[in-house]
Formats: sequence, C-alpha cells, structure tokens
Amino acid sequence: MSGRLSIRSYSRQRQGHSHTYHQMVLPLRGAIEIELDGFAGRVASGECVVIRSGQQHHFTADEEARFVVADMHLLPENLRATDSCVFRISGPLLQYLSFVETQLGHQVNDALEQSMFATFALLLAEQRLLPQVDRRIRQVLQVIDMRLSERLTLDELAQTACLSETQLKKLFRQQIGLSVMQYLTRVRMEKAKALLQHTDYSVQRIAEQVGYSDLSAFSRRFSASFGLSPTRFSR
Repeated sequence: MSGRLSIRSYSRQRQGHSHTYHQMVLPLRGAIEIELDGFAGRVASGECVVIRSGQQHHFTADEEARFVVADMHLLPENLRATDSCVFRISGPLLQYLSFVETQLGHQVNDALEQSMFATFALLLAEQRLLPQVDRRIRQVLQVIDMRLSERLTLDELAQTACLSETQLKKLFRQQIGLSVMQYLTRVRMEKAKALLQHTDYSVQRIAEQVGYSDLSAFSRRFSASFGLSPTRFSR
C-alpha cells in the first residue's frame, strides 16, 4: 500500500479543494473544522477524518494546531467497507502519531518514511472505527487510557467531564454502549492480556499496571474475561 505521511498546519481562513487520492487527517494538537459529504463539524486529537478521492471539502483550523496527514492511493478494507468518515483512533495509533511527528521533524530518510507509512497503514487497518463521542466523554476516555494503573472512581471521572455521576453514566452508555465500569474493566483486561503475552513481567506487576492491588481479585476478573487464569494464559 503506497502513500506518504506529513505534518501540516492550517489557518482560520476557510479553504476548499479535492484530491486525486484519499487523505486522512489526524489531529495531534488542536482540532480542524471540516465540511464534506455526510459530515460537518470538529475533529480533534484522538480522532481521524477520512477524505475520499475526488471528495470536495472545506476546512479551517487554528494556526497553532498540528496534524498528521496521510495521503493514500488505496484505503484498507475496514475503511472501504464503511460510509463513516470520522472515527476514534486507538491509543497505540495516537502514540505512534507522536513518533511520526518527531521523526519527520528530525531528518529526511526515504526508507524510514516508507517504513513508517507501512506501519501506519497496518495500524489503520486494525482500527475498530468507533464513532465520534461527546467532548466530555472523550476526556473521560483519555483519563482512563493515561491512568489505567490508578484507582479510578466514578466520581473522579464525572468531575473530569464536568458532569454529575448520573449524567456521566447515562451519556457514557449512550455513546460507548457500555457502563463506565464495564468499559474500564474491558480496557484493563485487554492491556493485561497484551502484557502477559508480550512481556516477562510477573502477574503481580501486571495486575498493578492495570489498577489491581489485590492479585486474587485481578486473577478472578481475568479468568472471568478470558476463561483462563493469568498464570495459565502466560505459559
């Protein structure tokens, strides 16, 4: 799959055009206001907007905002199979974008840039294409990702979103399809599974990294999620 990555900034002056290739715009800092068929609104860090080949679009952004822009001649299957043009991206892809920004600003290296694009395309193909969420819920998701090893309470997450606990529970379930605690548990278990498979950390250390100080409670939850105890899974 061929294409290129670049770092871009835009201006508050409204611009419009189309391309002969597909383009993904992924905010690093700030947001872009964009209009295209089927969508008109704001796309912020943690999200991606897909502009298809030949699609007319208009956009504005603060000059301080920065974006990774991917030009692609062929979309991965998950994007070809959907009409969605804006979706949330995973934590690993978001972190990879920071590396891309650093590397592209460091040196010109054609071979490395091709390799970075290939990795980006693989990560893009793995995205679950979850819909955009309310800004307040996005803040909660970011806190969960960044502080997974900590004891997070519903009250604390509600304060992050400037919502009451009742409002947070209702809005979160509407937008994510799970309760806050169901989502938190799922993210913790998925990370624990990855750490068990790809590191030599002890089960105790992994439990602590995903927010469990009680090893037996972690083991029970992991077994309920995957049908195996952490010790058996890691063998």
